[in-house]
Amino acid sequence: MMKEENNLNKKAVILLSGGLDSTTVISIAKEKGFELYALSFRYGQRNNSELEFAKQTAKKNNVKQHKIVDIDLGLFGGSALTDDIPVPKNDGNSVKENEIPVTYVPARNLIFLSLGLAWAEVIGAYDIFIGVNAIDFSGYPDCRPEFINSFQKTANLATKAGLGNKKFKIHTPLINLTKSDIIKKGVELKVDYKNTVTCYDPSNEGLACGKCDSCILRRNGFRDAGVPDPTRYVGN
Repeated sequence: MMKEENNLNKKAVILLSGGLDSTTVISIAKEKGFELYALSFRYGQRNNSELEFAKQTAKKNNVKQHKIVDIDLGLFGGSALTDDIPVPKNDGNSVKENEIPVTYVPARNLIFLSLGLAWAEVIGAYDIFIGVNAIDFSGYPDCRPEFINSFQKTANLATKAGLGNKKFKIHTPLINLTKSDIIKKGVELKVDYKNTVTCYDPSNEGLACGKCDSCILRRNGFRDAGVPDPTRYVGN
């Protein structure tokens, strides 16, 4: 596909977890012609296997720089991803609606976007990409359009760069897509989903559990997209 001419040589910071959504997002930003700066986080999560996939994805997409930031949200706990709290397993049942699960990490996207904003200001980038989704997701409050719009406004009020003629823009290309639509878009962009992990409770080898909310959403997404699921599950 042709790159958008007005984006050529423009820098963009991509929040890259190594999961399905953020891996799709970095391919979207690349297809739009941005110069890519990837930012990942070792934030006290109990399993860091996704960071290995993030490194592979950054290299494959020829990012200009890939930084992995160490912050310890595990000091606060309060989440099954950072504390000694069991990850809920649904055993094939539907993800419950209107419920914020214990896998929610307090203020995680607010913190990630703030650090992404800080780096963007330093390198002269005004575009930040994040793979939040408000359709097929686990009910996290920091994945909603209201939050993104509020943060974008704050970004332009709280920074030296934001007070100038250019304004920061938070890109959320997946926010209104179903998981199957995200996968279809990724397939179109030749994303290799085998090299991603979105499981909340993967094995030490990076194998997905197949039973947590994230695994169920992912498995159903491939099914609904009519795309073979390349995910490596425990026991398969």
